[in-house]
Amino acid sequence: MKDFNYWKKLHESEKLEEFSTDELGLLWLKVKCIVRKELISEFLTANNIELNETSLNGQFVELYALLVKNPKESHRILNEYIEATNKSILEALDTKKLVSELYKLKSFDWGGDYQNSLDKYLVSRYVKVIQSYDILVSKFETEISTAVQGYVLNSWYNHWSSILIEHIFKSNNAVLPTVGQIKHVDFFIGNVPFDLKVTYLPAEYLKSKRKEKGYPVELTYLKAQAKSLGIDFDKKANPADIYYEIVEKFKDKGTKECLLVIETLKKEKLEILNEAIANPKGLAKWLYENQGEMRFGSENRLFLVLVDTDDFTGSWKLKRNMDLLKPVIEGYINDFPKKKTSDLKIEFKYKGKPQTFTALTDVIFVIK
Repeated sequence: MKDFNYWKKLHESEKLEEFSTDELGLLWLKVKCIVRKELISEFLTANNIELNETSLNGQFVELYALLVKNPKESHRILNEYIEATNKSILEALDTKKLVSELYKLKSFDWGGDYQNSLDKYLVSRYVKVIQSYDILVSKFETEISTAVQGYVLNSWYNHWSSILIEHIFKSNNAVLPTVGQIKHVDFFIGNVPFDLKVTYLPAEYLKSKRKEKGYPVELTYLKAQAKSLGIDFDKKANPADIYYEIVEKFKDKGTKECLLVIETLKKEKLEILNEAIANPKGLAKWLYENQGEMRFGSENRLFLVLVDTDDFTGSWKLKRNMDLLKPVIEGYINDFPKKKTSDLKIEFKYKGKPQTFTALTDVIFVIK
């Protein structure tokens, strides 16, 4: 029986595919997104609904039981409430000011591998609270060790640029947002619940595709070409710095041979990118299968892949380029009704897990 606990178990198992094809499952997700003290209270008052339960979990169960009796009407009143609440949230965000703040970040350097070990306190206290770049930087003088400045700045940039990108989706009338945060769901497009993932063309993906094509590892190729062309570099530096030094010296020297090396690498990257655009499911499957173990998920995901074809390492800058992002995202949303749910379905395996996972997924490419 597809009761409250049936949908609860599916959600906890990250199996969201069925929600998009069942109105009761979709109703369960919509109710869940308003199960926050201030939201559910406001919704109940607006719709003259009284509940006996006082705990949020209890109210979730009781409210769903009431609304499931008339799904069509319940979807209508939930949609109206969610859309009105979302409108207030969108109006409260000064997007122009926030974009200006993001443009103050001039380099994207984590400054160390802190992503899985740094205390979450930094993220909750600074990254997700402070919108002003200048105020954030001022905290380094008194509160934040210089050792983690890169981590905090990059996390701050990623968080607020993602808020802006979500803002584009949630401003579209064809998108129903989740006004209260739900694990695994950011919004619905055409009744399909999606978790938005903003990413770039991963270095490891490029590396694996180069290997498939028989191309040498980029750094190995660059080192060999530098030696052949008499370009010195610091052999003791870390790989990223060696890569940067050689490429910059090739550009500065500017000879036909040096520029040909850079052009060759760019041509090979564009070849891999164009193949990914032609086969987005292949890239989506790779992203699922190669996600970090600590953040593993099998929920429906919509990947927004940003690529600066002139400088792949500078693709992070596109996260604040609203003039580029907005028309691409809106074009995707407008074309979504043409897609079939079956076309979004993929299966994938994950190392260390015996089962085969299924999910609904798609890829939006934003190319500069």
